[in-house]
Amino acid sequence: MTRVKICGITETFHARAATEAGADFIGVVIAPSPRQVTPDKAREIMAAVKDQNYATPVVGVFVNTPAPTVNFLATYCGLDWVQLSGNETWEYCQHIEKPVIKAIHISAECTEDELLAQLENGRRLLSTRPPVFLLDTFIEKQYGGTGQAFPWEIARQAAAAFPVIIAGGLNSENVGQVIASLRPWGVDVSSGVEDNGAKSEKKIRAFINAARSAQ
Repeated sequence: MTRVKICGITETFHARAATEAGADFIGVVIAPSPRQVTPDKAREIMAAVKDQNYATPVVGVFVNTPAPTVNFLATYCGLDWVQLSGNETWEYCQHIEKPVIKAIHISAECTEDELLAQLENGRRLLSTRPPVFLLDTFIEKQYGGTGQAFPWEIARQAAAAFPVIIAGGLNSENVGQVIASLRPWGVDVSSGVEDNGAKSEKKIRAFINAARSAQ
């Protein structure tokens, strides 16, 4: 089953709405971003999810943050997973204590073979704690939440061989197509479930329903 991650949550009521709608992961952005939350707010969102008696994991998104700081904040906030969305190396990932989702930003020049080689290298270097790979669109000086898609077909072999989350430009109208075509480990959405920069409970439910219907 393709998992659904609702990312960029900034309010507890949106976290509750996402878990009630059946989200498999909740994402909070601790890195600099229009959707950035403080560690205390991330902790509050984490508590709100757990207070519902849901086992929904909460993912904290970091960008080029020193590993000791990531580990400290992950523990402080009670995060279940850490998503690394910057230029972190595979060697860096070895120092992260929580399970890792590593973002791979796909440029227009990237080939299918280059992507496969990159993911294989990551799996080899992190063989004792293999990461999940999040594939997103490369935008200069931006690390996610842009709402822009990469050519999804480039990820076909990767999705068959690795635990891959497809991100970038997804919404309730196209997520079914991506799932039916690629059968990825997961899909990730942030701006695609927003109205004027704020999460929409209606769009969150529509996205999750569309993802489930495709399966």
